[in-house]
Amino acid sequence: MRIRSLTLGLSLCLASLMAACDSPTITIGPTSLNSRYTDEQPVLSANGRFVAFVSNRNGSRDVWMYDLQQRQFVDLPGLNRPDAIARSPSVSNTARYITYLTQIQGRSAIVLYDRILRQPQVLYQPYQGPIRRPRISPDGRYIVFETGMRGQWDVGAIDRGINIELDLLDGVAPSSEF
Repeated sequence: MRIRSLTLGLSLCLASLMAACDSPTITIGPTSLNSRYTDEQPVLSANGRFVAFVSNRNGSRDVWMYDLQQRQFVDLPGLNRPDAIARSPSVSNTARYITYLTQIQGRSAIVLYDRILRQPQVLYQPYQGPIRRPRISPDGRYIVFETGMRGQWDVGAIDRGINIELDLLDGVAPSSEF
């Protein structure tokens, strides 16, 4: 009798703990930012409209972008490759340019995606040595990253040059410092 009441008491205790741990309902759907998958490494555009992040929603680690104003995902054709693993996204002012780190043929590479041209471009793929955390400048001209080429972590920088179309916020004049 005593074992039976102890079992009943433990069952009630576990049931109350399970009910207390129940999380609030999260809206999940085709246009929802939240999902039942791993969504991580979020970055926000300078204008506050877009959030880019890495997710495994399609069965691989891809870069996704969500428009907070329109409350929908942004189509990014050609950005993600089925044979690649994406990580560390970074976006320019209005998210025209997206940089991220990926693996191509077993080697890390920094990729730049232009949302207007709708095509990715490998900017840097060292023959050896690790790279990590690429970050694009707000106007899209510069990309900085960490490199382990010399056996320690150093800062690397890529200047895309003066002939690129800068990603400027409306009403903000380009800087004449460079």
